[in-house]
Amino acid sequence: MSSINLGEALYVETRRVGASRSAKAIRAAQAQMTVVDPDWGLVSAAAGLKARGGLSYADAFCVATAQRLDVPVLTGDPEIVALSGEVEVVDLRAA
Repeated sequence: MSSINLGEALYVETRRVGASRSAKAIRAAQAQMTVVDPDWGLVSAAAGLKARGGLSYADAFCVATAQRLDVPVLTGDPEIVALSGEVEVVDLRAA
């Protein structure tokens, strides 16, 4: 997971349950995954995806990180699901 997307999860959870509980949940999540801090190559790849339209910048980081790591994207976001030919996508809406 990109640290950009982990930050997105942090602000969503902070709004939902408060800073203390969200920080604890994010630390637990971090322990179970690889978190990638963006370098210029990842920023450039995300910018290229964003420039094509249809994705938020954070979603572009999600896709670019999955492409770099050659891992599937787990999402219910229809804009990302639409990219299933470019990146492996597990559609969580189908689960």
